[in-house]
Amino acid sequence: MPAKLQLMLNGDVLSDYDLNKETITIGRRPENDIPVDNLAVSGKHAQIITILNDSFLEDLNSTNGTYVNGSLIKKHALKHGDVIGIGKHQLKYINEHATSAEEPFEKTMIIRPDAIGMPEATGSMEIGASVEKIVAQERLQAKQSAAPPSKAAKLQILNGANAGKELELTKALTTIGKPGTQVAAITRRPQGYFIIHVEGGAGDRTPIINGKHVGTQATALKDHDVIEVAGVKMEFFMD
Repeated sequence: MPAKLQLMLNGDVLSDYDLNKETITIGRRPENDIPVDNLAVSGKHAQIITILNDSFLEDLNSTNGTYVNGSLIKKHALKHGDVIGIGKHQLKYINEHATSAEEPFEKTMIIRPDAIGMPEATGSMEIGASVEKIVAQERLQAKQSAAPPSKAAKLQILNGANAGKELELTKALTTIGKPGTQVAAITRRPQGYFIIHVEGGAGDRTPIINGKHVGTQATALKDHDVIEVAGVKMEFFMD
């Protein structure tokens, strides 16, 4: 049985919505999967990504914000019984098979190019949710392409504690940055390497390539591009 959301207003249940596809959008516009007719709700207010038994809520830069159990969020791994607040409405998340707060959540490991020796740090559940979404999209792309993965590449650190050192990009996905400040994922595809924004701190700042901020979608990397993530500059090299 799929997870579902109950749309409520003043304690009354208005509708039930099954989370039966990967992405469900919530907003005031009628084309949303869950339309909420309220002026306090943005046209496209939030979305829910569902991967296997778990769902992840993301605010889409709404005007009045998205809340879970009374707390303002940008991204949130939903638990059974969570109540999402948008405008005057509530959406109750019902999924008895969801990962609970007591169960272990597989943490995303983030390489820290700003720290001596480039150690790995554990990301939050919200970072894990974003990375799971990226991994699911990468798997779908891999199934659709018969081409072999691109050749290995590397990053050379240009400043900070590890200036001059190199980081090999041998995995299908490498996560780099500083949790709470800025995190990005570099993916290895048949078409080449791409950088994807994961977390940007309070201002949700995206990574910088050759002096310009990239968008929130995957951006292709070219040989000798200079990337900046969490204040660390790195030059991208193809082997």
